[in-house]
Amino acid sequence: MSPVQASSWLERFARELGTEVPSEEEQKALLSLASVAAHASERLAAPLSCWLAARAGRSPEEALELARRLAVTAGPDAG
Repeated sequence: MSPVQASSWLERFARELGTEVPSEEEQKALLSLASVAAHASERLAAPLSCWLAARAGRSPEEALELARRLAVTAGPDAG
């Protein structure tokens, strides 16, 4: 079975959640947030950081800005 395209998956998943698919700008910010988190920490931080931002009610752009600040100021032993 071949994988479903991301756009189709997101549309179906959003519909089932009762919400809208992120805009193109939101998607770019979320992917950048995931990238910053994955490079500043372990890879599992990427999806969980996106989840935390959503749970906190922060916009993807706001969460990305915060993640970038944390990545610059946090050392490998920060915590």
